[in-house]
Amino acid sequence: MKGPAQYDLVVAYRIYPKVSQPALGLPFSDDKYRMAEACLRSFRESLGGLRAKLWVLLDGCPPEYRELFRRYFPEDDLVILDLPGVGNHETFLKQIEILAGQEDSDLVYFAEDDYFYLPGQFHLMTDFIRAFSDVQFISPYDHLDCYTLDIHRGPKWLRVYGNHHWRTAASTCLSFLTSRETLQQTAHIFRTYARRNFDCSMWLSLTKESLIRPVDFCRWVVREPLLAKITIRAWWFGWTQILFGERRKLWVPVPGIATHMDAKALSPAIDWAGLMRDEENRNTAGNPVAHRVRYEDERCADS
Repeated sequence: MKGPAQYDLVVAYRIYPKVSQPALGLPFSDDKYRMAEACLRSFRESLGGLRAKLWVLLDGCPPEYRELFRRYFPEDDLVILDLPGVGNHETFLKQIEILAGQEDSDLVYFAEDDYFYLPGQFHLMTDFIRAFSDVQFISPYDHLDCYTLDIHRGPKWLRVYGNHHWRTAASTCLSFLTSRETLQQTAHIFRTYARRNFDCSMWLSLTKESLIRPVDFCRWVVREPLLAKITIRAWWFGWTQILFGERRKLWVPVPGIATHMDAKALSPAIDWAGLMRDEENRNTAGNPVAHRVRYEDERCADS
């Protein structure tokens, strides 16, 4: 067994055996096991040389899912827990418990089973969070909402590091990197998710963005009620954090180094569907296929 500080990060990876509605229409969306394997393989390839300990939360999964993780990670680096279909909120609570309490690494990563990663890119996040004290959270996913929803409008910090652009964000989903210390300090906010807080609302209470915009809020009540509900829940569950807690910075890489498997909200600027089709072809043929990253402007130039 590897002792403390022998890992670059500890991951809590939660997975369940059904395809989520937003993924329908993407490659693999007709078969959750194939999607799970494609995403897990992309995650393993993205880690590259990073040493990761993986806690796997199998939520109501059949036995072949256990073997799936053993195929891509050494047995010594795996802890596999079988859960009886407890659902999204309870598995997230379990991730918090595991990652806040472990002592194998000072960096922790919350992983969901429906993210597709670029190869060899994960170290960009671990390098970035270790380089700057104002980097408390990083999502690998440059969410399309950041460009389309009014709640994300506002000044952002921009930074170039590791030959990559980084931008602050108001919120993200529930796959993210942070330090164990930061997680321990903010766990009370994340635990409100199990009390039916929204993920976006939790992040807004931590980043303190878009929460004091009374004119916009009145407009949202009439025209965009979901944004109004997000704001209300941020205040309802996190008012002490908003008023008295530390403002935290959430960063995302631009372009993203992973995307959520959401057909209507893929991370922009990268041809993710093409990468997934390459993965699908490789899985079918059993032969390596070169990874390709095609930016949208390149694709347009070829048309």
